[in-house]
Amino acid sequence: MVGWKRTKVAAGLLMLVLAAPAAEAHAFPDHSLPKVGSRLTVAPTRVRIWFDGDIEPVFSTLVVKNAAGSQVSEGRGQVSASNKVLLETKLPPGLPPGRYRVYWSVIARDGHHTEGRFPFRVK
Repeated sequence: MVGWKRTKVAAGLLMLVLAAPAAEAHAFPDHSLPKVGSRLTVAPTRVRIWFDGDIEPVFSTLVVKNAAGSQVSEGRGQVSASNKVLLETKLPPGLPPGRYRVYWSVIARDGHHTEGRFPFRVK
């Protein structure tokens, strides 16, 4: 009788595992321009981050700040209309030499949130 109960419990657990929805991945950065930690001799005119999956345009942001913490990028960034894995923002022309930090936050198509930051420097 004990063996039968164990079999029923094991079968029940197996059914729960099989019935659970498949785990969906978050969207993580694949690469960026400028590259993480890069030292540039020419100031970029935009920052772009490519992710490993589609991201939601309404909830995804990309902001660049200078060493003093002031935002230097235009707006809150946007997902490319032609490439749903690309988040980008414009920078003003002639960005002065200094240290900058990129802040990103995205919602993947599956609803998972990821965020991060990385530096770059203009010489």
